[in-house]
Amino acid sequence: MNILQINASINGERSHSSRLSDLLVDKLRRVNAGSSLTRRDLVQTPAPVLDSTALQALFTPDGQRDAAQRDTVAGFDRLIDEIQRADRIVLGVPMYNFGIPVQLKAWLDAVARAGVTFRYTADGPQGLLNGKKVYSALAFGGRHKDTPNDLVTPYLQTMLGFLGLTDLTFVYAEGLAMGEESLNAALRDAQAEIAALAL
Repeated sequence: MNILQINASINGERSHSSRLSDLLVDKLRRVNAGSSLTRRDLVQTPAPVLDSTALQALFTPDGQRDAAQRDTVAGFDRLIDEIQRADRIVLGVPMYNFGIPVQLKAWLDAVARAGVTFRYTADGPQGLLNGKKVYSALAFGGRHKDTPNDLVTPYLQTMLGFLGLTDLTFVYAEGLAMGEESLNAALRDAQAEIAALAL
């Protein structure tokens, strides 16, 4: 089994979403002996930004790209190769200002490529990253789950589903910025939820 772990927190070793995603990965590796792990911290190794220069490089035919364009496309291709090879994907996702971190948005933009990870059909778009399971560890400073303020979960459901990733499990740690008692309770609950997951 190939596991791809993507962490998007700017808090480094203090990140609760990263620690919870580590727990998910540890459990996956215990259950699946001999599994391989690719771990990408999007703050330490950012995804390339989909800007006008990158877009021009991606739309230039392979044989007509200059050296800079080839390097640009290679950066996007590496990320797509990682997610294509993955059997299990683990995301560590904090909520920033009601949304996902810009680093994670850049990664999602980088791996979404028409004709490669999704395609357009007469019946609408079709995701091509099928048969994979995604686990997301979500860390919220407040309590937003199942409220209109949670823009993270529906966005991930929509974007991942667009790519064909529809087998999704979300683990929440909420109220992390609402005092020590709330923080400790939230982490205990999330850790217990991970421990109880049937992987």
